[in-house]
Amino acid sequence: MKEVLAELEQRRETARLGGGQRRIDAQHSKGKLTARERIEILLDEGSFEEFDMFKQHRCTDFGMEEQHIPGDGVVTGWGTVNGRTVYVFSKDFTVFGGSLSETHAEKIIKLQDMALQNRAPIIGLFDAGGARIQEGVAALGGYGEVFQRNVLASGVIPQISLIMGPCAGGDVYSPAMTDFIFMVRDTSYMFVTGPDVVKTVTNETVTAEELGGASVHTTKSSIADGAFDNDVEALQEMRRLIDFLPMNNLADLPELTHYDDPERLDMSLDTLIPDNPNKPYDMKELVLKTVDEGDFFEIQGSFAKNILTGFGRVEGRTVGIIANQPMVLAGVLDSDASRKAARFVRFCDCFGIPVLTFVDVPGFLPGTSQEYGGLIKHGAKLLFAYAEATVPKITIITRKAYGGAYDVMSSKHIRGDINYAWPTAEIAVMGAKGAVEILYRSELGDQEKIAGRTKDYEDRFANPFVAAERGYIDDVIRPHSTRRRVARALALLRSKKVEMPWKKHDNIPL
Repeated sequence: MKEVLAELEQRRETARLGGGQRRIDAQHSKGKLTARERIEILLDEGSFEEFDMFKQHRCTDFGMEEQHIPGDGVVTGWGTVNGRTVYVFSKDFTVFGGSLSETHAEKIIKLQDMALQNRAPIIGLFDAGGARIQEGVAALGGYGEVFQRNVLASGVIPQISLIMGPCAGGDVYSPAMTDFIFMVRDTSYMFVTGPDVVKTVTNETVTAEELGGASVHTTKSSIADGAFDNDVEALQEMRRLIDFLPMNNLADLPELTHYDDPERLDMSLDTLIPDNPNKPYDMKELVLKTVDEGDFFEIQGSFAKNILTGFGRVEGRTVGIIANQPMVLAGVLDSDASRKAARFVRFCDCFGIPVLTFVDVPGFLPGTSQEYGGLIKHGAKLLFAYAEATVPKITIITRKAYGGAYDVMSSKHIRGDINYAWPTAEIAVMGAKGAVEILYRSELGDQEKIAGRTKDYEDRFANPFVAAERGYIDDVIRPHSTRRRVARALALLRSKKVEMPWKKHDNIPL
């Protein structure tokens, strides 16, 4: 028995070394951790249970029959994050560059099936060069099986991808179908075809960072939801994110111990809105002063900054927050902001996370670039997302809510549950100046008369009371009581249930 146990330990030690100490040192020299080191940081200490440690590929082409490394380039298993179960797979770049073989795919597929069956989140740590060329179509078939399971799990369990090195070819499509993608600055990149192929086909000379680095995907393409400075920070932030998410689409929201009084009043909010209606203010200040302990996990913070999206807590329970940001483009809705917010609203609806919306929107961004770029359809995505969502929806209009954007931003007309407004709210088809120029075009030469018309329009519509008179606003609230009113509304709506007409699925404008 002693010999058998010694052999087992020897085999485990060999598997843990992956591609060997030389390649581990090379990984460290690039500022990257190994696959197993990453798992140790991500999960609670001592909680990781590994599967298929000894699994090896079956390829016999191109000399592969002479190269067998236990684990075959991916570490898979389960553990806990603050006591809650998660499944995790971590690509091992020290073994065949983390490339995906048929066997490698089987390990991931097995984990995906277990995560879906046991209804627990799955986290993928990517550091790989795509399909294993030596295996040809067998590797491609493995990708297809992984992709299919990404789709089946979508909306059932949270799926998170963390890009921690190269991620190319088929390896980018699986993350693209998960709920969140995060990257590590300077050491990770994502692209379908690499710089060499781009050079050959289009004659463009571009670096890996310029083609698919974190700076590109967090600011331009919107592929990534965020980026971090190093592996350790990224993994710690994933632990923080998991704490906000339910285990699955039928599970209760996580409820953390909180020390922030839900009845807390914040008098500084009474002076947040400037006297000048065209002067910006930071909406994030309101968000931070509303959620528990000012803890806000922002999603896509570097993309479409004219709208904020992210997770916070009220009375210890998760809430999804969407807010127009007057500091950027006056908080206007454009194509990018609409897509960003729509995706976030749909995630929240999938997993029963209440949606809190702060509104200060002057309308949709005009211009040929927006119209040619499909603003109508992109704006409709956000409208569709809010209208189909059945989770509790609370809306607070702080200042401007003009035109169709008023409707889109979780208004009463698209099943907003509780709709409040601050006394500073202006709810109208458009601003006073534009409205007067249309209504009284014949008087435009008379500045005194136009000034009087503008004041009349402002007196009538530059307030929340016309909407309140019609029941479109449930109450006009004092800014300093915002947190208290939100907490009470969330408690009221905790047992909300909505029956939808049967359908196979909807057809959201894409």
